[in-house]
Amino acid sequence: MTDFLRRLFRTPQGLLGCLIVGLILLAVVAGSWVTPYGPNDMQALARYKAPSAAHWLGTDQYGRDILSRLLDGARSTVVMAVLATFIGTLGGAILGTGSAYLGGRADEFIMRTVDAVMAIPSLLLALLVVSLLGSNSANALLAIAIAFVPSMARISRSVALTVRKQDYVSAAVARGEGAAYIVLREMLPNVIAPIVVEMTIRVSFAVMLFATLSFLGLGAQPPASDWGLMVSEARQFLHRSYWILLWPSAAIALTAIGFNLLGDGLRDALNPRT
Repeated sequence: MTDFLRRLFRTPQGLLGCLIVGLILLAVVAGSWVTPYGPNDMQALARYKAPSAAHWLGTDQYGRDILSRLLDGARSTVVMAVLATFIGTLGGAILGTGSAYLGGRADEFIMRTVDAVMAIPSLLLALLVVSLLGSNSANALLAIAIAFVPSMARISRSVALTVRKQDYVSAAVARGEGAAYIVLREMLPNVIAPIVVEMTIRVSFAVMLFATLSFLGLGAQPPASDWGLMVSEARQFLHRSYWILLWPSAAIALTAIGFNLLGDGLRDALNPRT
């Protein structure tokens, strides 16, 4: 573990990614405890206030403190994105590893089905799922998870095809173990490294997808402090106070950059050749 952390922090992208993601996770865990105001506290006399000592990032059209809403929104936006990515990654990893183990016609059928689904852009597939299930945060989470399954299944299968030929898998087959046992206990743990790297990078895409769905009114609903919803509400007030739009947009961008850098750092740290 110490050697792994040393390799991770040795690269600039790994160190910077850890710092950014660490700050974001700190906001998720402790954000609601340190907010100077309630996320939905309205102050009629403090509308459109520029950043100041009283309101570090200014206030919005209702006089709500933007910093408080950003810290509160981190919990919903980032946690939802991470959870959606985890569910999609787990489903895709099981599907891809199982397909590699089965081989033959079953593998061909599963992968051609995955290819057909992958032809649909992730955002369009997520919009379709949310439109069918209804507009709320839970359905947006499920939609993003479903959108991530096909690509993760293909990545998992490519790694699992190599693992399928290993002696410990042949030994499990010789012992008469069932397919579920071999896939979950023998193969899946040995394809986890590239999957973790891909999952970390895909969190950034999940954040942007979740923000996009909320921006379009298909994710979080008012008066939630979701970052995408904050950007959507701030569009019409851009001429009055640009910071209403600036700060949630910067939070989305910073989160995406942080997880991308962390994913690059993990890729280098987990690379056997290094």
